[in-house]
Amino acid sequence: MSPSGPVLAAPADAEPESAGTRVVLKPRRVPGDRGPAPMLALIWATFFGAGYAPLAPGTAGTAAAIPLWWALTYAPGWLYVAATAAITATGIAAADRAGRYYGVADSGHIVIDEVAGYLVTMAFLPRTLFAALAGFVLFRICDVLKPWPARFFDRSPRWKNGAGVVLDDLFAGLWALLLTWGVLILKGRLIGP
Repeated sequence: MSPSGPVLAAPADAEPESAGTRVVLKPRRVPGDRGPAPMLALIWATFFGAGYAPLAPGTAGTAAAIPLWWALTYAPGWLYVAATAAITATGIAAADRAGRYYGVADSGHIVIDEVAGYLVTMAFLPRTLFAALAGFVLFRICDVLKPWPARFFDRSPRWKNGAGVVLDDLFAGLWALLLTWGVLILKGRLIGP
């Protein structure tokens, strides 16, 4: 695995360009030798390499989750929930191990949290292209804006580990689930099914 290039972040003492805003890009890997790569954890944490997309790896990870969601919609509801729980639990472990390897708890390469969050967003929604795209867009918005309590898990130093990485996306997914249902209801009333 090679480092993903320079880390672009505003220095801690730098003045923001405008009042109240400071753009900080999420680092992907901090230089340093941390031993052999934990291949299984990296494969799962990056969701089979989707996290290595050069631009917007979180969006790539969410997009990679769409076929998984589509396949799971053919399963009974209890199996969908069990699969989402299993992906979440194993994702927490993989994200934690990958974060230690990268030297960044919430590395941009780690996208299993987006996969789990998208599955939460799409829980029990109809298997339609409109639902898939609406859920995708709304999840990405909620993942970026991080409404409460997602922001807590994203920013609290106590949660800078695999659990925090995945939990912030699960809560963003819950918000996106509510918003997606709202959009589907609105579409049904305005346009029809």
